[in-house]
Amino acid sequence: MPAATSSARLLGLATAVPPHRLPQDDVRLAAGRILGSRFADFERLAGSFANSGIANRYSVVPFEWFETDKDWPERTGAYLEGAIDLFVNAAERALGNAGLAAEDVDIIVTVSSTGISTPTLEARATRRMGFREDVQRVPVFGLGCAGGVTGLSLAARLAAAAPGSKVLFVCVEACTLAFRTNRVEKADIIATILFGDGAAAAVLSTGDEGPEFGAGAEHTWPDTLRIMGWEVERDGFGVVFDRSIPDFIKENFALAVDGMLQAMGRDREHVQRLICHPGGAKVVDAIETALHLDQGTLDHERDVLRDYGNMSAPTVLFVLERLLTADPQGEMILARAGADPAPAGTGTRPPQHPPSAGSWRP
Repeated sequence: MPAATSSARLLGLATAVPPHRLPQDDVRLAAGRILGSRFADFERLAGSFANSGIANRYSVVPFEWFETDKDWPERTGAYLEGAIDLFVNAAERALGNAGLAAEDVDIIVTVSSTGISTPTLEARATRRMGFREDVQRVPVFGLGCAGGVTGLSLAARLAAAAPGSKVLFVCVEACTLAFRTNRVEKADIIATILFGDGAAAAVLSTGDEGPEFGAGAEHTWPDTLRIMGWEVERDGFGVVFDRSIPDFIKENFALAVDGMLQAMGRDREHVQRLICHPGGAKVVDAIETALHLDQGTLDHERDVLRDYGNMSAPTVLFVLERLLTADPQGEMILARAGADPAPAGTGTRPPQHPPSAGSWRP
């Protein structure tokens, strides 16, 4: 095998959402009916539905599913059915955009943190997709909101390490299945306001075509495990949200970004566009404040949040898809995701015109 000297490139990118649309106004009414009598401060927090910047979300289950308590088997069954459908939908679209078929795939990287599946999602989707029997599988669990960027960076490194190989990256989350009727805390209300379901897929390889991936870097803040994550409870995942997330970003994010850029041999002046995970309206505002960006700079982030809510890991790839569609000529961009203990960043360089490796807007 030749030495790994080539950079990975993005051959195809696609996103997918499940069939059940949840308009935010309808969610507000349903949440009030189901949770209002159980949570004393519900009406005080209810205004956040309107202030969230979210108009619509999508779910792997219909509205009536949320009306009654659910146990682990019920949540897992809904996760498997919905996540596999999302996997196939996003993967087929990405492969189609790349001009490839499932049998062309050499390596599959699957990221998901909102359900447990053994065998993993790509194995369960194999018959429907038509993957080869010798395809290499790399399932990744537990990255949370950082999974979209970190998983994409992992897929890029695998593609670069095996020049000519075709790597399929699929990120699937079904956040709505964490909705709780029997554990009503402030974090649960916030999750009800923000979470949606979705998936994204990307096809990567080496060569001369497509956006080129630059170096990647990660930053971990110690002693931040209680900021965001899951608690494993008897009947499902219990969401962990800390109200300090926006303030934490304002105080700590810029230094982390500068450190990651320095590790990549760059600084902020090299970056024309930041792509971020829009975890919530206050999070997007906090990122702009931390990096001294003009209010409204992160326009694609707000648009994705409005149309889909916070889908955890795939959300940042919805933003990337919009940016590449709006600006196919390309610019130097930095993708970042995660307000949880292990946010990650990776540099990507969309192509100049005609397609070639490039860091700058032509």
